[in-house]
Amino acid sequence: MRIDYHMHFEYGGYDLGWVQGFFDHAGKRGIDEIGISEHTHGFSEFKDLYYAELVLDESPVGQFQNKWLTKNKFRYSLQDYQQFMQQLKGKGYPVKTGIEVCNFQNQDRVREILSQVQFDYIIGSIHFLQGWGYDFADIQFVWDQYKLQDMYEWYTAEAEALCAARIYDILGHPFNIRLFKKFPEFDVQPYLERVAAAVKQAGMAIDINTGTLYRYPVQEISPYPEFMKMARKYDLPIILSSDAHRPEDCGRYIDMAVEYAKSFGYDELLVFTNRQAAAHKIS
Repeated sequence: MRIDYHMHFEYGGYDLGWVQGFFDHAGKRGIDEIGISEHTHGFSEFKDLYYAELVLDESPVGQFQNKWLTKNKFRYSLQDYQQFMQQLKGKGYPVKTGIEVCNFQNQDRVREILSQVQFDYIIGSIHFLQGWGYDFADIQFVWDQYKLQDMYEWYTAEAEALCAARIYDILGHPFNIRLFKKFPEFDVQPYLERVAAAVKQAGMAIDINTGTLYRYPVQEISPYPEFMKMARKYDLPIILSSDAHRPEDCGRYIDMAVEYAKSFGYDELLVFTNRQAAAHKIS
């Protein structure tokens, strides 16, 4: 079995012509099943959470993030998404309905919103630290305003809180805070272990994600090898994904992700249906 469970239709919307390209590229790359994990910033139900929790003041970060929230955001409802995915499934497309949720502080509200729709799986991802989107290339200067070790502590605490919410099936792209090549000179093992232990206790899987290989300066698969060793130590199950935002990226470098997973002793991945996971041999 070969899957790609982390990708987004949002750049083209819910248009069959746009979506067909994802399936075409999946087929060319030997992907048996894809999963769509739309960002929560695409849905109107989550708008208040973003405006309540992100830095949106007159600072450079606040001004940038204010503009970001007005560009192609909150276009659909969760019901729109569910109906479109049901349409795809009804037409026989090999697809699962997922969602990628940011690390909001108000997890009770997240749980309430997500209860409105039946998903096949739910990914929780750390996208914000102290209300700042650390993966925004346009505001990279913020990295120089904090100690990297503080950022690792913040990231780890956010991952622990996300896992403790018991809402999610998968932790998205673990430790992608390396994406701008800010590499620690301190001992990261305590942080890696804390996150792995939190994922294990929550019964979640991790996302082996090639997006950081082709979309960011670090040019490596997430999670990076040191966390993969920890994931294996804790026997954390995996999914594979490309983090595609465009059709041509669906399944990109999944062959490499397969070999990467196998190099750490993995020979199975999880396939989800209605929040139930089944282990399948990696092909």
